[in-house]
Amino acid sequence: MAKRLKRNLPYIPLAIWAVVVLFPLYWMTITSFKRPIDINRGVSYLPWVDFTPSLQAWRDLRDGAVPVVGPLINSFVAASISSVVAVALGALAGYGLSRFAYRWGPWRNDDIAFWFISQRMLPPAAAILAFMVMFKYLHLLDSVAGLTIAYTGFNLPFAIWIMRDFFAALPRELEESSLVEGASWPQTFWQVALPLALPGLAATAILLFIFSWNEYLFASLLAFEKAKTMPVTIAGMATSIGIRWWLMSALAIVSMAPTIALGLLLERYIVRGLTTGAVK
Repeated sequence: MAKRLKRNLPYIPLAIWAVVVLFPLYWMTITSFKRPIDINRGVSYLPWVDFTPSLQAWRDLRDGAVPVVGPLINSFVAASISSVVAVALGALAGYGLSRFAYRWGPWRNDDIAFWFISQRMLPPAAAILAFMVMFKYLHLLDSVAGLTIAYTGFNLPFAIWIMRDFFAALPRELEESSLVEGASWPQTFWQVALPLALPGLAATAILLFIFSWNEYLFASLLAFEKAKTMPVTIAGMATSIGIRWWLMSALAIVSMAPTIALGLLLERYIVRGLTTGAVK
């Protein structure tokens, strides 16, 4: 008994932490099945005990009380295209910085890579006015194309930095063997390096997708109606007459579904990608 308790002791704090992490998801789920009167009555935790579950919020979404399909499509298109473009350009730049020597004045490869990632240190709020003025002249305000361009620009430094590390962790001997066999550098990149970096590509892509999917500042200021995204739609549940918690919770669950599905689909690559280079 004592040995079993000693063996299971480390799992106790993990179980407590799992409850802390998962409780907001549980609370959001049960709130989506509450009626407005149940929410205004006070705190309730257990369905069928503290309150009677209702599908009112989900019926409202089905009946179009809150537009869902449009924001979902806008979010998916902007997040997916920006992620793919950023990963593609990041892979090219990351491979170049990890395999070739560059010189730009006093800067070397490490300095150039740090300059890229330093762009992420700039608060997005500091650049939003410039984006608004530029997009106004380019007629990109309230458009999915405008959001996609903005997300790509902010995701690209992160993609370059991460992919540079992934390519640097790959053994150069495989690429050198390909070059000895007569392959060119582009062929070596496409046929040798890129397939080996596939876990890194997947891990980076899912991270960038999540960043873009959850982005709120640019979506709220650069898109008004036609290009409205899910975060803006969820925030719209806070009105002057109060917060519609039941609808906000249902919308949040709908918003989480694509990222969860994508994470499960790419789980094998994500785990391999996040652990690449951890063990030498």
